[in-house]
Amino acid sequence: MSETTPHLALPLLAAAQAQKHVTHNEALALLDAAAQLAVLDRTRMAPPAASVPGDRHIVAAGATGAWAGHEGEIALHDGGWRFLEPRAGWRAYVGAEARSLLFDGGAWRDALAMTPSGATATLRAVEEEVTLAGAFVASTLLIPSRAICLAVASRTVAAVTGASAYEVGIAGETSKFGGLLGVALGASNIGVIGPQAFYADTPLRVTALGGSFTGGRVRLVLSYLAFTL
Repeated sequence: MSETTPHLALPLLAAAQAQKHVTHNEALALLDAAAQLAVLDRTRMAPPAASVPGDRHIVAAGATGAWAGHEGEIALHDGGWRFLEPRAGWRAYVGAEARSLLFDGGAWRDALAMTPSGATATLRAVEEEVTLAGAFVASTLLIPSRAICLAVASRTVAAVTGASAYEVGIAGETSKFGGLLGVALGASNIGVIGPQAFYADTPLRVTALGGSFTGGRVRLVLSYLAFTL
């Protein structure tokens, strides 16, 4: 008989075992780490300078120090570092990205759908706060090449000055995702379009109306479908 469970590798009690509570507590600790899995991040290659018991991370590629050799595993802090090896089908919520991932047996992916050979279709939402100045501001948010754009939402998070309104779009279509948008704090818009394919990386643009921007900030949220072979 195996000394551990087949899926989570929880230690099993042996007949007539002494110190049974040690094995039982070990199993509870592993179960507590794996159930309803939520990690802090997945970009670290080494342990953070400070951690509290229960902190979990997905170890990034190129791991060093105490995490060396554990790329893709769950690093659990419980006084020291211990590691859980994920199995195909595990899901994890990554707090730093507000994103859920699926482990496909080889890597963590954020795919909406996936083929056995690894082709994916992924629904993504990304955001950026843009500080406004001048006639227009090009965002660092890009609609990726070979993606299908669904919507760009906007919210005024610091009152806009210098302009009486603004519009959100792209070069050549400056109001594609909304025109005559409000400059007051809290004004918002959801610029839904018919699904449109883009064949080059295309930056979003915020354009001033009725004067140039002299201040203010706008949060943009880009929603799109992305694909891999």
